[in-house]
Amino acid sequence: MIAIVVIPSPLRNLTNGERKVNISLEENSSVKDVVLMLDSKFPGIQKKIFNDNGDLHKYINIFLEGEDIRYLEGISTQINDGEELSIVPAVAGGY
Repeated sequence: MIAIVVIPSPLRNLTNGERKVNISLEENSSVKDVVLMLDSKFPGIQKKIFNDNGDLHKYINIFLEGEDIRYLEGISTQINDGEELSIVPAVAGGY
């Protein structure tokens, strides 16, 4: 079982330029589990996604199959085999 994680450009320096990363899932894996597994493969990525309390950083959005996990079960949202998880940094600013 795998999850496909789409890595945004600002984090690709941590994934050796990889745009998509396959993460092996264990039974009942959550978004948090996938991020921790991603961090074990590419150290430093967890600090970019989670704050010091272990919650999703407010400037990072994660989508599971196009659904914002904040409207599902947050980082506890379960991931099934073959599903795609997209990490999207928030964009702010402008005129």
